[in-house]
Amino acid sequence: MKERASVFTSVLMIEQPLTSVDVDFVTSLHGDDPVSFLVLMQPRGDQDRLLRAIDDVALGELPEALHEADVPEGRAARGPADQALVLSLEALRKKGAKASGEIIEDHPLDKLKAVVEESNADEVIVLTAPHFVEEFFHRDWASRARHKVGVPVLKLFAHNE
Repeated sequence: MKERASVFTSVLMIEQPLTSVDVDFVTSLHGDDPVSFLVLMQPRGDQDRLLRAIDDVALGELPEALHEADVPEGRAARGPADQALVLSLEALRKKGAKASGEIIEDHPLDKLKAVVEESNADEVIVLTAPHFVEEFFHRDWASRARHKVGVPVLKLFAHNE
């Protein structure tokens, strides 16, 4: 059994900036215990545009589905991802948590496994928008991570502000 560290370490996988609701929720998951977050941000573009559009339609967000082509992808998404990561880390720190992070572009689950092992993380939190098609087929990050990382994986849906 893994010995409990004095600081609880969570690897937090995100795909968009954390909202204030998200920050409040993840920083309160362990009560008053000190928490350290290792944030892994994946820029848009590595997910299938068609799957995102289907998710938008399933959520009743037809305007978003129509504008999927307007969202930066690939290299164009790197700048917004960098900014989203910086804002998310600042928000976590303002709540009193330790937070560091990085952008992941290739093989996010391999990177997740490596970060969990290197940091001796206690858990993984996957905080994303709903991805109904991927979740139905258990191809979403959380479902796949549960079989790969060796620590508990919590799936949460991100909020919009």
